[in-house]
Amino acid sequence: MNNLIKLSLKKLKIHNIPNPDLDLRILLNYSSKSKKEIFLSNFNDIDIDLHKFHIILNRRLNFEPISKIINKKNFWKYDFYVDHNVLDPRPETELIIEESLKLLTKKNKKINILDLGTGSGCLAVCLAKEFINSKITAIDISTKAMKVASKNFNIHKCKNRITKRICTVESVNKKFDLIVSNPPYLSKDDYQNTSEEIKNYEPKKAFCGGNDGLFFYKKFAKKLPKLMKSNSYLILEIGEKQALNCIKLFSNSGLNFVKKVKDLQKKDRILIFSKL
Repeated sequence: MNNLIKLSLKKLKIHNIPNPDLDLRILLNYSSKSKKEIFLSNFNDIDIDLHKFHIILNRRLNFEPISKIINKKNFWKYDFYVDHNVLDPRPETELIIEESLKLLTKKNKKINILDLGTGSGCLAVCLAKEFINSKITAIDISTKAMKVASKNFNIHKCKNRITKRICTVESVNKKFDLIVSNPPYLSKDDYQNTSEEIKNYEPKKAFCGGNDGLFFYKKFAKKLPKLMKSNSYLILEIGEKQALNCIKLFSNSGLNFVKKVKDLQKKDRILIFSKL
């Protein structure tokens, strides 16, 4: 085995980096001088920019996520640009796309969609790709996040169907057929106990939902029913222990609870409401 690979793997393992072999291969390919795929089994030092490699290896040894180092994260069927200003798209958030497709079976229908807290823009892009005649409004309070989202709207060639707004939900007055959101839902204590990787490399405002984690759901319950057309749907991602509180909040606001969806870890993850 090549000496650089041996030493790098040893460092990654000493630092207890998960999946060291996979991470090393990604870092080597990101440092490659050509587009030729690099494998650990046939690696030669001359294939990579060694200076660049050592810089990004040290970033990984400091627990910076691979996605933030290479500025790329896969979600649904696509790769998205990400940086420290946005939450990395998570696999469980793909459930929002899955449930949207189950609810709105006529994919060619002209519909209006609101993406609340768009972040990287991953939900807006995926919904635009799936519902080809949809018009999407993507809002976020972060100017830096919206720059990332704009980049992804351009990359995926759907910017003409997505209206960007830097604002809070209180500023929205249109009515929609579908509203989706993955709001910040960690309580103050939950955030304090989360990983250093998250605290050091992802935006705090994308995680913190107030003292009890329900700040945004309380705000949404007051506003969202007014933004929903008849026969429209609201799909929300939630924290694993928030289902009962959120069902009560939105049911009291006049919406109909449709169903709850669990993620692959069997944790409550998605709530769906409708307005008749």
